[in-house]
Amino acid sequence: MRLEDYRRFTIIIRGYNLQQADKIINVLREYAQYFTVEIALNTKDSLSMLRFLSAKYGQKVFIGAGTVRTLEDAKAAVGAGAQFLLSPHGFTQSMLNYSKAEGILAIPGAMTPSEINEQFAMGADIVKIFPAATVGSQFFEAVQSPLGSLPLMAVGGVNAANFKEFFNKGAAYVGIGGGMFEDLNIDAASDAAIRELLKVYLK
Repeated sequence: MRLEDYRRFTIIIRGYNLQQADKIINVLREYAQYFTVEIALNTKDSLSMLRFLSAKYGQKVFIGAGTVRTLEDAKAAVGAGAQFLLSPHGFTQSMLNYSKAEGILAIPGAMTPSEINEQFAMGADIVKIFPAATVGSQFFEAVQSPLGSLPLMAVGGVNAANFKEFFNKGAAYVGIGGGMFEDLNIDAASDAAIRELLKVYLK
């Protein structure tokens, strides 16, 4: 997967079962030019879920793995079909080397200018600022003033009410977690109801 293929919005699937995740992605594929999907590895049966969903939708929707914390996690996720890897913290050099060798986008986490600089110097494709709500949207503008324009992703506390602030202040990407669907009963929800939540981010 190439950096230019990565979408501006990442929907984080955490805590959903396979049927619920399938239902979400089935609708989301209509907007595949805007969204990627992250299957968090700390979700029950995440690898089997990743394998099934990647096989079913991977030609249309970019699907990757989140909460990738070790080289073993990375290898297991790629083996299950992940097209990109995200983490709440920095990747080791071995994790970054493995990602490069496999042609997988590496998106480690960071929170300080030094951590951001280090991860890019080691080979990160995108650096995920986590938790973004803690540092605030202004951080993205401030940190890029001395470091230069960087492909940064805001994750953690990003929602429909504030995602534009992060884009306006220099975030290239945002990740939206459970807050996106928390008021919706996915099992009972219609495709139209899921579609309306997705459309909020495209208006």
